[in-house]
Amino acid sequence: MAHHKSALKRIRQTDVRTERNRARRSRIRTYVKKVELAVTEGDQTKANEALRAAQSELTRGVVKGLYKKNTASRKISRLNAKVRSLSA
Repeated sequence: MAHHKSALKRIRQTDVRTERNRARRSRIRTYVKKVELAVTEGDQTKANEALRAAQSELTRGVVKGLYKKNTASRKISRLNAKVRSLSA
């Protein structure tokens, strides 16, 4: 266990950030699942709305440092391809 005040504070900060990031990651996964569910149901409008929300959440994840830019871009691209496959 740490003994210095600064080290104790860093541990507290890390715990708070870990919880926050865990909640954010879970929230993003939920949005992605909503898109995939709408695609499997074959509902075009629902899939488009879910995609828009998921895209926003993934972008927010990049801004908050949860994902790298290319990772989020790849995820958005793959979701977009799934949604587009409905209209084809």
